[in-house]
Amino acid sequence: MQRQVVQRILGILLAWFSVAMLPPILVGIYFEDKVAIPFIIAFIITLIVGLWLWYPVRKFHESLRLRDGFLVVVLFWTVLGTFGSLPFIFSQDIDLGITDAVFESISGLTTTGATVITNLDILPKSLLFYRQSLQWLGGMGIIVLAVAILPMLGVGGMQLYRAETGPTKDTKLTPRIKETAKALWYIYLSLTIACAFGYWLAGMNVFDAVSHSFSTVAIGGFSTHNESIGYFRSASVETVSIIFMLLAGANFSLHFITWKSQSIRHYLQDAEFKTYLFVIFSISIITAIFLRIDEIYLTWGDSFSKAIFHAVSIGTTTGFTTSHYYFWPTFLPVLLLLTSFIGGCTGSTGGGIKVIRILLLVKQGMRELLRLIHPNAQIAVKIGSKPVDNRIMEAVWGFFSAYVGVFIVMLLLLMASGLDQVTAFSAVTATLNNLGPGLGEVGANYTSINNFSKWVLCLGMLLGRLEIFTLLVVLTPAFWKR
Repeated sequence: MQRQVVQRILGILLAWFSVAMLPPILVGIYFEDKVAIPFIIAFIITLIVGLWLWYPVRKFHESLRLRDGFLVVVLFWTVLGTFGSLPFIFSQDIDLGITDAVFESISGLTTTGATVITNLDILPKSLLFYRQSLQWLGGMGIIVLAVAILPMLGVGGMQLYRAETGPTKDTKLTPRIKETAKALWYIYLSLTIACAFGYWLAGMNVFDAVSHSFSTVAIGGFSTHNESIGYFRSASVETVSIIFMLLAGANFSLHFITWKSQSIRHYLQDAEFKTYLFVIFSISIITAIFLRIDEIYLTWGDSFSKAIFHAVSIGTTTGFTTSHYYFWPTFLPVLLLLTSFIGGCTGSTGGGIKVIRILLLVKQGMRELLRLIHPNAQIAVKIGSKPVDNRIMEAVWGFFSAYVGVFIVMLLLLMASGLDQVTAFSAVTATLNNLGPGLGEVGANYTSINNFSKWVLCLGMLLGRLEIFTLLVVLTPAFWKR
Protein backbone atom coordinates (compact mmCIF):
# COMPACT_ATOMS: atom_id res chain seq x y z
CA MET A 1 0.00 0.00 0.00
CA GLN A 2 1.28 3.44 -0.95
CA ARG A 3 0.70 5.40 2.24
CA GLN A 4 2.07 8.63 0.79
CA VAL A 5 -0.30 8.57 -2.15
CA VAL A 6 -3.32 7.93 0.07
CA GLN A 7 -2.21 10.66 2.49
CA ARG A 8 -1.74 13.15 -0.37
CA ILE A 9 -5.21 12.50 -1.81
CA LEU A 10 -6.83 12.67 1.62
CA GLY A 11 -5.11 15.98 2.32
CA ILE A 12 -6.33 17.41 -0.97
CA LEU A 13 -9.87 16.19 -0.30
CA LEU A 14 -9.92 17.79 3.14
CA ALA A 15 -8.51 21.07 1.87
CA TRP A 16 -11.16 21.25 -0.84
CA PHE A 17 -13.88 20.15 1.57
CA SER A 18 -13.03 23.08 3.85
CA VAL A 19 -14.39 25.36 1.12
CA ALA A 20 -17.86 23.90 1.81
CA MET A 21 -17.81 25.83 5.12
CA LEU A 22 -17.68 29.21 3.35
CA PRO A 23 -21.05 29.48 1.49
CA PRO A 24 -23.04 29.14 4.75
CA ILE A 25 -21.14 32.18 6.07
CA LEU A 26 -22.38 34.22 3.11
CA VAL A 27 -25.90 32.89 3.64
CA GLY A 28 -25.69 33.90 7.30
CA ILE A 29 -24.52 37.39 6.37
CA TYR A 30 -27.38 37.80 3.90
CA PHE A 31 -30.02 36.66 6.39
CA GLU A 32 -28.27 38.38 9.31
CA ASP A 33 -28.38 35.30 11.53
CA LYS A 34 -24.88 35.93 12.99
CA VAL A 35 -23.67 32.32 12.98
CA ALA A 36 -20.38 32.80 11.15
CA ILE A 37 -17.97 31.82 13.95
CA PRO A 38 -18.65 28.01 13.93
CA PHE A 39 -18.07 27.87 10.18
CA ILE A 40 -14.92 30.00 10.33
CA ILE A 41 -13.44 27.76 13.03
CA ALA A 42 -14.44 24.61 11.14
CA PHE A 43 -12.99 26.01 7.90
CA ILE A 44 -9.64 26.84 9.53
CA ILE A 45 -9.32 23.45 11.28
CA THR A 46 -10.27 21.45 8.19
CA LEU A 47 -7.98 23.45 5.90
CA ILE A 48 -5.00 23.24 8.28
CA VAL A 49 -5.36 19.48 8.74
CA GLY A 50 -5.74 19.02 4.99
CA LEU A 51 -2.60 21.03 4.23
CA TRP A 52 -0.75 19.31 7.09
CA LEU A 53 -1.49 15.94 5.49
CA TRP A 54 -0.74 17.09 1.95
CA TYR A 55 2.44 19.15 2.29
CA PRO A 56 4.95 16.43 3.37
CA VAL A 57 3.86 14.11 0.54
CA ARG A 58 2.99 16.68 -2.12
CA LYS A 59 5.63 15.34 -4.53
CA PHE A 60 4.35 11.74 -4.56
CA HIS A 61 2.42 11.30 -7.80
CA GLU A 62 2.39 7.52 -8.28
CA SER A 63 -0.80 5.99 -9.64
CA LEU A 64 -3.31 4.50 -7.23
CA ARG A 65 -3.22 0.75 -6.82
CA LEU A 66 -6.22 -1.42 -6.03
CA ARG A 67 -5.78 -1.36 -2.24
CA ASP A 68 -5.11 2.36 -2.29
CA GLY A 69 -8.36 2.89 -4.17
CA PHE A 70 -10.41 1.00 -1.59
CA LEU A 71 -8.87 2.95 1.26
CA VAL A 72 -9.32 6.35 -0.41
CA VAL A 73 -12.99 5.64 -1.11
CA VAL A 74 -13.64 4.61 2.50
CA LEU A 75 -11.69 7.54 3.92
CA PHE A 76 -13.56 9.95 1.65
CA TRP A 77 -16.81 9.41 3.54
CA THR A 78 -15.51 8.63 7.02
CA VAL A 79 -12.99 11.47 7.34
CA LEU A 80 -15.05 14.08 5.52
CA GLY A 81 -18.10 13.00 7.51
CA THR A 82 -16.16 13.50 10.73
CA PHE A 83 -14.84 16.94 9.81
CA GLY A 84 -18.26 17.87 8.46
CA SER A 85 -19.58 17.63 12.01
CA LEU A 86 -17.45 20.55 13.23
CA PRO A 87 -19.97 23.36 12.49
CA PHE A 88 -22.63 21.41 14.39
CA ILE A 89 -20.30 20.91 17.35
CA PHE A 90 -19.26 24.57 17.54
CA SER A 91 -22.71 26.04 16.95
CA GLN A 92 -24.55 27.33 20.02
CA ASP A 93 -27.90 27.35 18.18
CA ILE A 94 -28.22 23.57 18.38
CA ASP A 95 -27.30 21.46 21.37
CA LEU A 96 -25.51 18.57 19.68
CA GLY A 97 -22.82 16.45 21.28
CA ILE A 98 -20.08 14.78 19.28
CA THR A 99 -22.16 11.66 18.61
CA ASP A 100 -25.16 13.59 17.32
CA ALA A 101 -23.00 15.97 15.29
CA VAL A 102 -21.14 13.13 13.56
CA PHE A 103 -24.43 11.29 13.00
CA GLU A 104 -25.97 14.38 11.34
CA SER A 105 -22.89 14.98 9.19
CA ILE A 106 -22.51 11.39 7.99
CA SER A 107 -26.25 11.22 7.38
CA GLY A 108 -25.94 14.30 5.19
CA LEU A 109 -22.88 13.25 3.20
CA THR A 110 -24.19 9.72 2.60
CA THR A 111 -27.55 11.29 1.59
CA THR A 112 -29.35 9.18 4.19
CA GLY A 113 -31.45 11.99 5.62
CA ALA A 114 -31.78 10.60 9.15
CA THR A 115 -31.70 13.54 11.56
CA VAL A 116 -31.29 14.20 15.26
CA ILE A 117 -32.40 17.84 15.00
CA THR A 118 -35.97 18.62 16.02
CA ASN A 119 -36.22 22.41 15.70
CA LEU A 120 -35.54 22.99 12.00
CA ASP A 121 -38.06 25.80 11.59
CA ILE A 122 -36.21 28.08 14.01
CA LEU A 123 -32.62 27.23 13.05
CA PRO A 124 -30.42 29.92 11.45
CA LYS A 125 -30.51 29.84 7.66
CA SER A 126 -26.75 29.27 7.51
CA LEU A 127 -27.00 25.97 9.42
CA LEU A 128 -29.97 24.86 7.35
CA PHE A 129 -28.12 25.65 4.13
CA TYR A 130 -25.05 23.76 5.37
CA ARG A 131 -27.11 20.62 6.04
CA GLN A 132 -28.56 20.76 2.55
CA SER A 133 -25.18 21.40 0.92
CA LEU A 134 -23.70 18.35 2.68
CA GLN A 135 -26.26 16.19 0.92
CA TRP A 136 -25.68 17.85 -2.42
CA LEU A 137 -21.91 17.35 -2.21
CA GLY A 138 -22.43 13.76 -1.08
CA GLY A 139 -24.78 13.09 -3.98
CA MET A 140 -22.20 14.26 -6.51
CA GLY A 141 -19.60 12.08 -4.79
CA ILE A 142 -21.95 9.10 -5.03
CA ILE A 143 -22.42 9.51 -8.78
CA VAL A 144 -18.69 9.69 -9.46
CA LEU A 145 -18.11 6.80 -7.04
CA ALA A 146 -20.77 4.55 -8.58
CA VAL A 147 -20.07 5.25 -12.24
CA ALA A 148 -16.35 5.98 -12.35
CA ILE A 149 -14.56 4.62 -9.26
CA LEU A 150 -16.19 1.42 -7.93
CA PRO A 151 -16.15 -0.37 -11.33
CA MET A 152 -12.36 0.15 -11.41
CA LEU A 153 -12.14 -1.62 -8.05
CA GLY A 154 -14.32 -4.46 -9.30
CA VAL A 155 -17.26 -3.75 -7.00
CA GLY A 156 -20.49 -1.80 -7.19
CA GLY A 157 -23.68 -2.04 -9.18
CA MET A 158 -22.29 -0.32 -12.29
CA GLN A 159 -19.92 -3.25 -12.68
CA LEU A 160 -22.98 -5.41 -13.26
CA TYR A 161 -24.70 -2.82 -15.38
CA ARG A 162 -21.74 -2.27 -17.66
CA ALA A 163 -21.02 -5.96 -17.93
CA GLU A 164 -24.32 -7.15 -19.23
CA THR A 165 -27.11 -4.63 -19.48
CA GLY A 166 -28.29 -1.48 -21.10
CA PRO A 167 -26.66 0.87 -23.59
CA THR A 168 -23.48 1.42 -21.59
CA LYS A 169 -22.17 -1.99 -22.63
CA ASP A 170 -21.72 -0.70 -26.15
CA THR A 171 -21.39 3.01 -25.45
CA LYS A 172 -18.68 4.48 -23.27
CA LEU A 173 -19.58 7.62 -21.45
CA THR A 174 -16.18 9.20 -22.02
CA PRO A 175 -12.72 7.63 -22.41
CA ARG A 176 -11.32 9.01 -19.15
CA ILE A 177 -12.55 9.16 -15.58
CA LYS A 178 -11.88 12.90 -15.45
CA GLU A 179 -14.09 13.47 -18.48
CA THR A 180 -16.73 11.09 -17.14
CA ALA A 181 -16.84 12.92 -13.83
CA LYS A 182 -17.13 16.24 -15.66
CA ALA A 183 -20.02 14.98 -17.82
CA LEU A 184 -21.84 13.63 -14.76
CA TRP A 185 -21.22 16.90 -12.94
CA TYR A 186 -22.93 18.85 -15.74
CA ILE A 187 -25.95 16.55 -15.61
CA TYR A 188 -26.13 16.72 -11.81
CA LEU A 189 -25.81 20.50 -11.81
CA SER A 190 -28.37 20.88 -14.60
CA LEU A 191 -30.90 18.74 -12.74
CA THR A 192 -30.29 20.77 -9.57
CA ILE A 193 -30.87 24.09 -11.33
CA ALA A 194 -33.98 22.78 -13.09
CA CYS A 195 -35.33 21.39 -9.81
CA ALA A 196 -34.73 24.66 -7.94
CA PHE A 197 -36.46 26.60 -10.72
CA GLY A 198 -39.38 24.17 -10.63
CA TYR A 199 -39.76 24.53 -6.86
CA TRP A 200 -39.63 28.33 -7.19
CA LEU A 201 -42.33 28.30 -9.86
CA ALA A 202 -44.40 26.00 -7.62
CA GLY A 203 -44.40 28.62 -4.85
CA MET A 204 -41.29 28.11 -2.70
CA ASN A 205 -39.16 31.09 -1.82
CA VAL A 206 -35.64 31.14 -3.31
CA PHE A 207 -33.94 29.80 -0.17
CA ASP A 208 -36.30 26.85 0.20
CA ALA A 209 -36.25 26.14 -3.53
CA VAL A 210 -32.45 25.95 -3.69
CA SER A 211 -32.18 24.04 -0.40
CA HIS A 212 -34.74 21.43 -1.40
CA SER A 213 -33.28 21.06 -4.88
CA PHE A 214 -30.00 20.07 -3.20
CA SER A 215 -31.60 17.26 -1.21
CA THR A 216 -34.02 16.19 -3.98
CA VAL A 217 -31.42 15.60 -6.68
CA ALA A 218 -29.08 14.05 -4.11
CA ILE A 219 -31.93 11.73 -2.96
CA GLY A 220 -31.13 12.96 0.53
CA GLY A 221 -34.38 13.97 2.16
CA PHE A 222 -33.14 16.73 4.46
CA SER A 223 -35.56 19.64 4.62
CA THR A 224 -35.53 23.15 6.05
CA HIS A 225 -38.80 22.47 7.89
CA ASN A 226 -39.89 19.91 10.47
CA GLU A 227 -42.85 18.90 8.30
CA SER A 228 -40.62 18.28 5.27
CA ILE A 229 -42.42 18.80 1.93
CA GLY A 230 -45.74 18.66 3.81
CA TYR A 231 -44.94 22.13 5.19
CA PHE A 232 -45.82 23.74 1.85
CA ARG A 233 -49.29 22.18 1.49
CA SER A 234 -48.89 22.41 -2.28
CA ALA A 235 -49.74 19.87 -4.98
CA SER A 236 -47.42 21.73 -7.37
CA VAL A 237 -44.46 21.39 -5.00
CA GLU A 238 -45.20 17.69 -4.57
CA THR A 239 -45.36 17.21 -8.35
CA VAL A 240 -41.98 18.87 -8.87
CA SER A 241 -40.54 16.75 -6.07
CA ILE A 242 -41.90 13.52 -7.58
CA ILE A 243 -40.50 14.29 -11.04
CA PHE A 244 -37.00 15.05 -9.84
CA MET A 245 -36.88 12.23 -7.30
CA LEU A 246 -37.69 9.83 -10.16
CA LEU A 247 -35.01 11.37 -12.36
CA ALA A 248 -32.38 11.30 -9.60
CA GLY A 249 -33.25 7.68 -8.79
CA ALA A 250 -32.55 6.63 -12.38
CA ASN A 251 -29.14 5.72 -13.79
CA PHE A 252 -27.19 8.89 -14.58
CA SER A 253 -25.50 7.05 -17.45
CA LEU A 254 -28.91 6.81 -19.07
CA HIS A 255 -29.39 10.55 -18.63
CA PHE A 256 -26.03 11.18 -20.27
CA ILE A 257 -26.62 8.85 -23.21
CA THR A 258 -30.15 10.17 -23.73
CA TRP A 259 -28.83 13.73 -23.75
CA LYS A 260 -26.01 12.80 -26.11
CA SER A 261 -28.23 10.91 -28.55
CA GLN A 262 -31.19 13.29 -28.09
CA SER A 263 -33.52 10.29 -27.92
CA ILE A 264 -35.52 8.75 -25.07
CA ARG A 265 -35.37 5.27 -26.59
CA HIS A 266 -32.60 4.27 -24.17
CA TYR A 267 -35.00 4.69 -21.26
CA LEU A 268 -37.60 2.57 -23.04
CA GLN A 269 -35.08 -0.18 -23.84
CA ASP A 270 -33.43 -0.37 -20.44
CA ALA A 271 -34.65 -3.33 -18.36
CA GLU A 272 -33.57 -1.84 -15.04
CA PHE A 273 -35.33 1.48 -15.67
CA LYS A 274 -38.55 -0.24 -16.71
CA THR A 275 -38.45 -2.44 -13.61
CA TYR A 276 -37.78 0.66 -11.48
CA LEU A 277 -40.91 2.40 -12.79
CA PHE A 278 -42.98 -0.78 -12.53
CA VAL A 279 -42.11 -1.27 -8.84
CA ILE A 280 -42.92 2.32 -7.90
CA PHE A 281 -46.15 2.32 -9.92
CA SER A 282 -47.29 -0.96 -8.34
CA ILE A 283 -46.55 0.21 -4.79
CA SER A 284 -48.38 3.48 -5.50
CA ILE A 285 -51.52 1.64 -6.65
CA ILE A 286 -51.54 -0.75 -3.68
CA THR A 287 -50.97 2.08 -1.19
CA ALA A 288 -53.68 4.28 -2.70
CA ILE A 289 -56.26 1.49 -2.64
CA PHE A 290 -55.69 0.68 1.03
CA LEU A 291 -55.59 4.36 2.04
CA ARG A 292 -59.01 4.80 0.47
CA ILE A 293 -60.45 1.53 1.81
CA ASP A 294 -59.38 2.46 5.34
CA GLU A 295 -60.74 5.98 4.76
CA ILE A 296 -57.51 7.67 5.77
CA TYR A 297 -58.31 10.18 3.02
CA LEU A 298 -61.81 11.02 1.92
CA THR A 299 -61.25 11.08 -1.84
CA TRP A 300 -59.46 8.90 -4.36
CA GLY A 301 -57.53 11.97 -5.51
CA ASP A 302 -56.04 12.60 -2.09
CA SER A 303 -55.33 8.89 -1.63
CA PHE A 304 -53.46 8.66 -4.93
CA SER A 305 -51.50 11.88 -4.40
CA LYS A 306 -50.27 10.76 -0.97
CA ALA A 307 -49.60 7.23 -2.19
CA ILE A 308 -47.61 8.28 -5.24
CA PHE A 309 -45.53 10.82 -3.34
CA HIS A 310 -44.55 8.41 -0.57
CA ALA A 311 -44.01 5.46 -2.92
CA VAL A 312 -41.60 7.58 -4.96
CA SER A 313 -39.94 9.16 -1.92
CA ILE A 314 -39.45 5.92 0.02
CA GLY A 315 -38.86 3.79 -3.08
CA THR A 316 -36.05 6.03 -4.30
CA THR A 317 -34.76 6.25 -0.69
CA THR A 318 -35.18 10.04 -0.61
CA GLY A 319 -37.18 10.19 2.61
CA PHE A 320 -39.32 13.29 2.05
CA THR A 321 -42.77 13.14 3.63
CA THR A 322 -46.03 15.04 3.30
CA SER A 323 -47.78 13.21 6.14
CA HIS A 324 -46.92 10.89 9.02
CA TYR A 325 -46.91 7.75 6.86
CA TYR A 326 -45.50 5.72 9.76
CA PHE A 327 -48.91 6.06 11.47
CA TRP A 328 -50.84 4.68 8.48
CA PRO A 329 -52.83 1.52 9.31
CA THR A 330 -52.35 -2.14 8.43
CA PHE A 331 -49.24 -3.11 6.49
CA LEU A 332 -48.66 0.12 4.53
CA PRO A 333 -45.74 1.58 6.55
CA VAL A 334 -43.92 -1.76 6.38
CA LEU A 335 -44.68 -2.13 2.66
CA LEU A 336 -43.17 1.28 1.94
CA LEU A 337 -40.17 0.55 4.14
CA LEU A 338 -39.57 -2.75 2.35
CA THR A 339 -39.66 -0.92 -0.99
CA SER A 340 -36.51 0.91 0.08
CA PHE A 341 -34.64 -2.41 -0.03
CA ILE A 342 -35.00 -2.29 -3.81
CA GLY A 343 -33.95 1.36 -3.89
CA GLY A 344 -32.85 3.34 -6.91
CA CYS A 345 -31.18 2.29 -10.14
CA THR A 346 -27.50 1.56 -10.46
CA GLY A 347 -25.43 4.69 -11.02
CA SER A 348 -27.99 6.91 -9.30
CA THR A 349 -27.94 8.87 -6.06
CA GLY A 350 -30.46 6.39 -4.61
CA GLY A 351 -29.63 3.80 -1.95
CA GLY A 352 -30.87 0.27 -1.35
CA ILE A 353 -29.76 -3.00 -2.90
CA LYS A 354 -30.38 -1.47 -6.36
CA VAL A 355 -32.97 -2.48 -8.93
CA ILE A 356 -30.58 -4.41 -11.20
CA ARG A 357 -29.55 -6.75 -8.38
CA ILE A 358 -33.16 -7.42 -7.37
CA LEU A 359 -34.05 -8.08 -11.02
CA LEU A 360 -31.19 -10.57 -11.37
CA LEU A 361 -32.12 -12.31 -8.10
CA VAL A 362 -35.72 -12.72 -9.30
CA LYS A 363 -34.57 -14.11 -12.63
CA GLN A 364 -32.18 -16.49 -10.88
CA GLY A 365 -35.07 -17.73 -8.73
CA MET A 366 -37.18 -18.32 -11.82
CA ARG A 367 -34.31 -20.22 -13.44
CA GLU A 368 -34.03 -22.53 -10.43
CA LEU A 369 -37.76 -23.27 -10.63
CA LEU A 370 -37.42 -24.18 -14.30
CA ARG A 371 -34.43 -26.40 -13.52
CA LEU A 372 -36.58 -28.40 -11.11
CA ILE A 373 -39.01 -29.08 -13.95
CA HIS A 374 -36.29 -29.57 -16.61
CA PRO A 375 -33.17 -30.85 -14.76
CA ASN A 376 -31.06 -31.28 -17.90
CA ALA A 377 -31.95 -27.98 -19.55
CA GLN A 378 -29.33 -25.26 -20.05
CA ILE A 379 -31.17 -22.12 -18.95
CA ALA A 380 -29.47 -18.73 -19.03
CA VAL A 381 -30.39 -15.72 -16.95
CA LYS A 382 -31.04 -12.90 -19.40
CA ILE A 383 -31.53 -9.17 -19.13
CA GLY A 384 -33.32 -8.23 -22.32
CA SER A 385 -31.81 -10.52 -24.93
CA LYS A 386 -28.38 -10.72 -23.32
CA PRO A 387 -27.30 -13.65 -21.15
CA VAL A 388 -25.74 -12.80 -17.80
CA ASP A 389 -22.39 -14.37 -17.03
CA ASN A 390 -22.34 -16.73 -14.04
CA ARG A 391 -19.58 -14.63 -12.47
CA ILE A 392 -22.01 -11.72 -12.37
CA MET A 393 -24.63 -13.89 -10.68
CA GLU A 394 -22.05 -15.02 -8.10
CA ALA A 395 -21.26 -11.36 -7.38
CA VAL A 396 -24.96 -10.59 -6.90
CA TRP A 397 -25.44 -13.51 -4.53
CA GLY A 398 -22.26 -12.54 -2.67
CA PHE A 399 -23.51 -8.99 -2.22
CA PHE A 400 -26.94 -10.18 -1.10
CA SER A 401 -25.40 -12.59 1.44
CA ALA A 402 -23.15 -9.87 2.85
CA TYR A 403 -26.09 -7.47 2.99
CA VAL A 404 -28.25 -9.93 4.93
CA GLY A 405 -25.38 -10.76 7.30
CA VAL A 406 -24.67 -7.08 8.02
CA PHE A 407 -28.37 -6.39 8.49
CA ILE A 408 -28.79 -9.19 11.04
CA VAL A 409 -25.70 -8.17 13.06
CA MET A 410 -26.79 -4.53 13.18
CA LEU A 411 -30.35 -5.49 14.11
CA LEU A 412 -29.14 -7.64 17.02
CA LEU A 413 -26.78 -4.90 18.23
CA LEU A 414 -29.59 -2.33 18.28
CA MET A 415 -31.97 -4.67 20.07
CA ALA A 416 -29.24 -5.55 22.59
CA SER A 417 -28.84 -1.82 23.29
CA GLY A 418 -32.49 -1.62 24.37
CA LEU A 419 -34.41 -0.63 21.23
CA ASP A 420 -37.70 -2.41 20.52
CA GLN A 421 -38.01 -4.67 17.49
CA VAL A 422 -39.93 -2.24 15.27
CA THR A 423 -37.57 0.65 15.97
CA ALA A 424 -34.45 -1.49 15.56
CA PHE A 425 -35.62 -3.14 12.33
CA SER A 426 -36.74 0.11 10.74
CA ALA A 427 -33.63 2.03 11.87
CA VAL A 428 -31.31 -0.53 10.30
CA THR A 429 -33.45 -0.59 7.15
CA ALA A 430 -33.54 3.19 6.90
CA THR A 431 -29.81 3.71 7.40
CA LEU A 432 -28.43 0.70 5.51
CA ASN A 433 -30.64 1.67 2.55
CA ASN A 434 -29.77 5.38 3.01
CA LEU A 435 -33.46 6.19 3.39
CA GLY A 436 -33.70 8.27 6.58
CA PRO A 437 -37.10 8.05 8.30
CA GLY A 438 -38.07 4.76 9.89
CA LEU A 439 -40.86 3.54 12.16
CA GLY A 440 -41.42 3.55 15.90
CA GLU A 441 -39.04 5.84 17.79
CA VAL A 442 -37.23 6.81 14.58
CA GLY A 443 -40.32 7.71 12.56
CA ALA A 444 -39.81 11.46 12.88
CA ASN A 445 -36.15 11.65 14.00
CA TYR A 446 -33.38 9.74 15.76
CA THR A 447 -33.01 12.00 18.78
CA SER A 448 -34.36 9.63 21.42
CA ILE A 449 -32.24 6.54 20.71
CA ASN A 450 -29.03 5.84 22.64
CA ASN A 451 -25.54 6.86 21.49
CA PHE A 452 -24.34 3.30 20.93
CA SER A 453 -27.16 2.75 18.44
CA LYS A 454 -26.30 5.99 16.65
CA TRP A 455 -22.69 4.87 16.12
CA VAL A 456 -23.90 1.51 14.82
CA LEU A 457 -26.24 3.31 12.45
CA CYS A 458 -23.42 5.60 11.29
CA LEU A 459 -21.56 2.47 10.27
CA GLY A 460 -24.74 1.28 8.55
CA MET A 461 -24.98 4.50 6.53
CA LEU A 462 -21.39 4.11 5.37
CA LEU A 463 -21.87 0.44 4.52
CA GLY A 464 -24.98 1.21 2.51
CA ARG A 465 -23.38 4.12 0.68
CA LEU A 466 -20.23 2.16 -0.17
CA GLU A 467 -22.24 -0.89 -1.30
CA ILE A 468 -21.11 -3.13 1.57
CA PHE A 469 -18.01 -4.76 0.10
CA THR A 470 -15.95 -1.57 -0.28
CA LEU A 471 -15.99 -0.99 3.47
CA LEU A 472 -15.96 -4.64 4.53
CA VAL A 473 -12.81 -5.39 2.52
CA VAL A 474 -10.92 -2.63 4.36
CA LEU A 475 -11.97 -4.18 7.68
CA THR A 476 -10.53 -7.60 6.82
CA PRO A 477 -7.03 -8.58 8.13
CA ALA A 478 -6.03 -9.78 4.65
CA PHE A 479 -6.34 -6.25 3.28
CA TRP A 480 -3.55 -4.99 5.56
CA LYS A 481 -1.14 -7.85 4.91
CA ARG A 482 1.69 -7.20 2.48
